[in-house]
Amino acid sequence: MELSIALPWYRQLAARIGTLSPLKAVGTMVFMALFFWGYFAVLRNPLATPYVMPLTALDDWIAFTPLAYPVYVSLWVYVSLPPALLNGFRPLALFGVWIASMCLFCLGIFWFFPTAVPAALIDWTQYPEMAVIKGIDAAGNACPSLHVASAVFSAVWLARVFRQVGAPSALRVFSILHCLAILWSTVATRQHVVLDVLAGVVVGLVFAGLSLRQVEAAAGAKGI
Repeated sequence: MELSIALPWYRQLAARIGTLSPLKAVGTMVFMALFFWGYFAVLRNPLATPYVMPLTALDDWIAFTPLAYPVYVSLWVYVSLPPALLNGFRPLALFGVWIASMCLFCLGIFWFFPTAVPAALIDWTQYPEMAVIKGIDAAGNACPSLHVASAVFSAVWLARVFRQVGAPSALRVFSILHCLAILWSTVATRQHVVLDVLAGVVVGLVFAGLSLRQVEAAAGAKGI
């Protein structure tokens, strides 16, 4: 343990990536496959007619731009970083349990209280690069934004990892800025409205806070 602490931060991160790497890789893929299965099942079978979320002045202020698309899809890389950088089975398992709980919580809301974003007055044929998310990730399951909640949840866990290894402040700031950019992209791609984003932030912070409290309180949590 003392040797690990003495290592430079980047070598500590490299060592963490190598820890349980097959389990992390397979687990992440299986988790995402199960998530999308449940997500689309709920999307296609809501219990009621989706409520169209209202727009705010911020929605008008945040302009649509196709440049937000790569930032939007970068979430799937961002949310893969915390499990990849965890140093042991216990924190990895707790991360999986808590992010799964958050997803199930949001899917429950989507099923019982379905919402949708207002139709945007945009000719999507002019933006073929966005055809995937517009054709597959429909405008339903809007509030709270699980895209946002996942980004915030991951940002909080990444902040803990970076503190543990003594990563430079520039890396921590970059992680936060990446998270904020993902939040912006959900509105700039017209996948969500601002109220969806705010609700997603609350959900992400609550579940991240509860999960890290359990990690810190768990027996043997020191050093993981």
